[in-house]
Order: sequence, then C-alpha cells, then structure tokens
Amino acid sequence: MKNIVNRVSAPTPKFFKVLRTIGLALAAVGGTILAAPVALPVVVTTIGGYVAVAGSVLTAASQLTIPNDSE
Repeated sequence: MKNIVNRVSAPTPKFFKVLRTIGLALAAVGGTILAAPVALPVVVTTIGGYVAVAGSVLTAASQLTIPNDSE
C-alpha cells in the first residue's frame, strides 16, 4: 500500500500528463453522455459508458506512472 501512495505522489512524466488529461476529458464526455437529460438511443449510452470507463482507466494508469531513473 505504501508503494502505491509513493507512486501517486511521485512526479508524472510529461507524456503521461498529456495522457492523463486526455483520459479526464474522455471520462467527462462519457459521464455527460450518461447523464444527458434527454432520452438517447441505447447504442449511444452504451458507447458513453465505455468511453467513461476507458477514460477513467487511462487517467488512473497515467497517474501511477513514474519516471524511469535508470536511463
């Protein structure tokens, strides 16, 4: 558990900061589609769910990435 806390608080490489931002945007778009106040087709809401999950996973994986100091 301590290793995860250290990874989250460690600096994130620039490439993964960009990926994290993209993941946050995808999660927001998917959440907006799921929370739309109008009735949307089932296909659209299903895709919105997948986009939200993909964005969340991308964000979490990018946040836990740390620089490789062995190079």
